[in-house]
Amino acid sequence: MLSEKVISEILIGTVGTLYMTAFSTLFAYLFALPLGILLVITKKDGLYPMVTLNRILDVIVNIGRSIPFIILVVLVIPITKMIAGKSYGTTATIVPLVIAAVPFIARLIESSLQEVDHGVIEAAQSMGASLWTIIIKVMIPEAKTSLIVGATIAVSTIISYSAMAGAVGGGGLGDIAIRYGYHRYQTDVMLVTVVLLVLLVQLLQVVGMKIANKTDKRVIK
Repeated sequence: MLSEKVISEILIGTVGTLYMTAFSTLFAYLFALPLGILLVITKKDGLYPMVTLNRILDVIVNIGRSIPFIILVVLVIPITKMIAGKSYGTTATIVPLVIAAVPFIARLIESSLQEVDHGVIEAAQSMGASLWTIIIKVMIPEAKTSLIVGATIAVSTIISYSAMAGAVGGGGLGDIAIRYGYHRYQTDVMLVTVVLLVLLVQLLQVVGMKIANKTDKRVIK
């Protein structure tokens, strides 16, 4: 049986994981959304072709996605200390989580926006709509369902990243799994944290997909 102290830590760890996930997702989208839009509109056949800029952004995103998260956490410790004041704990972990999530989410956004029917965009252009209007009132609304699905995938990925951060004192459920399950050989605690992480991911996926289905105009109700 788990002691009251362990149960208390698990509850705190669950709150910590949700805290890291929520704020990391929010901040990551603040950077990834404009980056994803730029990747789409600056392509050679995009709304505002800038091939050189597009290639630079493409390389940056590819490099960002190629670095394993556990290595990235260590790599950005100076930046984490500068922003959060320390390199461990749930708040500090948000920094590497955001850095890791931005290129991944930018690719999801890019993929979603590229699914928009070019005929709809051409129709907006023929009516004299500006670039900003097309992005805000045509591309994003038309890609809404795909963007929500992408956000669901992103949140699930960030939760898994937050669990990996537990290996370097990142806090949350991952930290509890490492401290009790690995260092103290308490398999029961590790199993509980794993089950909680799986349940969190599944719950968020179910909610996200239900929202996506409600916004999907192709779904017959």
